[in-house]
Amino acid sequence: MNRRPQLEIVAPNASPEEAAAVVAALEQFMRETAPVYVPAPERVDRWTRSALLEGVRAPAQSWGDGDPWGR
Repeated sequence: MNRRPQLEIVAPNASPEEAAAVVAALEQFMRETAPVYVPAPERVDRWTRSALLEGVRAPAQSWGDGDPWGR
């Protein structure tokens, strides 16, 4: 399935060159900012899984909060 939008410029006063330049710039932006597909690892060991879950659930700490090892 192609989820890429079909770009079309609707500007009666734009020349074909100007319209093409705008579409090219938008296509380049979409390519550069598209999310990168990263396949999930087949198997994660229990220590890595625990660290990932802990990191997701941990509250954000600011630098220099006086308790770097947690509460």
